[in-house]
Amino acid sequence: MNLPLTTALFTPSWHAELELAYARFGDCTRPVRRRHLGPLRVQKHLYAEGPQVCQHIIVHPPGGIAGGDRLDISARVERDAWAQITSPGAAKWYRAAGPAYQKLELNVAAGATLEWLPQETIVYSAAQAELSTSIELEGDARLFYWDVVALGRPASGERFDLGHFQAHLDIRRDGRLLWHERQRIVGNDGLLDSPIGLDGHPVFATLLVSGEIDAELLERCRSLGHAVRGDLTQLPGLLVARCLAGEALQARAWLIELWRLLRPALLGREALPPRIWNT
Repeated sequence: MNLPLTTALFTPSWHAELELAYARFGDCTRPVRRRHLGPLRVQKHLYAEGPQVCQHIIVHPPGGIAGGDRLDISARVERDAWAQITSPGAAKWYRAAGPAYQKLELNVAAGATLEWLPQETIVYSAAQAELSTSIELEGDARLFYWDVVALGRPASGERFDLGHFQAHLDIRRDGRLLWHERQRIVGNDGLLDSPIGLDGHPVFATLLVSGEIDAELLERCRSLGHAVRGDLTQLPGLLVARCLAGEALQARAWLIELWRLLRPALLGREALPPRIWNT
């Protein structure tokens, strides 16, 4: 049943916080802080690749984000530690009469590595999603970051006709700005269909990796045969990949294939997909 927007969501809002930190002890990365408030936490840490890489899965038990909700997530990876953080499924932002918020703060110390690899974000029509991400890298810290955003639910015939999606992303190394991005997409905006915008694609994805690759590997990445419209750009100290897709699964498959190629070259380890991605 479709309820009027003014009465669809009169549920209590949630304020959830999650604070994580990781440190290196010998040849093992261990979580040294796991503080949570409200419905946001991590599952048991895993070592699918051995003790050097600590994998955590962030869980939001309500299953979706409604109007008035606020998620605050922070993670700190100490010197020489390696953390890989993902999620068990899509993050869903529901239709709402008011905005909902997510604030993400990531800090990576010198010699440390962070892989931030969540599954897709689905923004329902009439949602009001406002996301802010700040990443601080110190010294030679390494980062592998991606996000996938799906506007509306095409499989259900739902177009992103109402509401808005807003995202801020800043990446700094030793205080120097490497990446600064601001996005705001309003429901039924001309940008959704414009050839200089999303060109009718409801899904867009971004991958950002610290470091630089050679021309041969860059061409291999560009030649991946996937059902997306994507490309890569090598900037000083930062590799950027973007794509447009008709489905979130297509965008995620493209990102995973890039990760398989780039992880050995830039992080020195073969890519072993987390088992949670297959459930």
